[in-house]
Amino acid sequence: MVFRPLIRTFASMKQILKYFPNLSDEQQRQLAMLEELYRDWNAKINVISRKDIDNLYEHHVLHSMSIAKMINFRPGTKILDFGTGGGFPGIPLAILFPECQFKLIDGTGKKIRVAQEVAQAIGLKNCEPQHLRGEDEKGRYDFVVSRAVMPLPDLAKIVRKNMAREQRNALPNGIVCLKGGDLQSELQPFRHIVDTAELSQWFSEEWFKQKYVIYLPL
Repeated sequence: MVFRPLIRTFASMKQILKYFPNLSDEQQRQLAMLEELYRDWNAKINVISRKDIDNLYEHHVLHSMSIAKMINFRPGTKILDFGTGGGFPGIPLAILFPECQFKLIDGTGKKIRVAQEVAQAIGLKNCEPQHLRGEDEKGRYDFVVSRAVMPLPDLAKIVRKNMAREQRNALPNGIVCLKGGDLQSELQPFRHIVDTAELSQWFSEEWFKQKYVIYLPL
């Protein structure tokens, strides 16, 4: 019984390294710590479905990191994670891009507490979780990331005020979000400028079919 969590974490990290083989020892250490931390916090505060906690790395960590397949954030990039919940996609992305700055916001205080505690426990220096509604965020960012928080037109309306003018990445500043299912009507207002990629082109697991990363320049 003692070894079961270690075996589970080893298998999960093997899955991560399959798609991100160049992670440093520090990045691997931080990612490996997420298993025990999220299980512990999830027993106190339900930030991940209790039925889904066994799929933490595939459905939450790797899913969050898939944004890096769409864009490789350059050092110095400032990213806002809108509606982060317990820290997704912000915490895995902050691990992946240690030279970028991440602010994670959510309107639910107990979920942000989990993100704060996890970030502190793994020693993330480039990640600032804060209990704040998106409408009240005043900062300027190169990109806004999110996971299925709200329809894209509503999200774009709220965060347009937060987009920085200076460009520092290969893609113009904008929104990068993770969504699933039929997105035709949601993307219709942006059909000429939005870029959509299905995650199954990068990940072989069945779960990633009909799940997408959406990029909308603002």
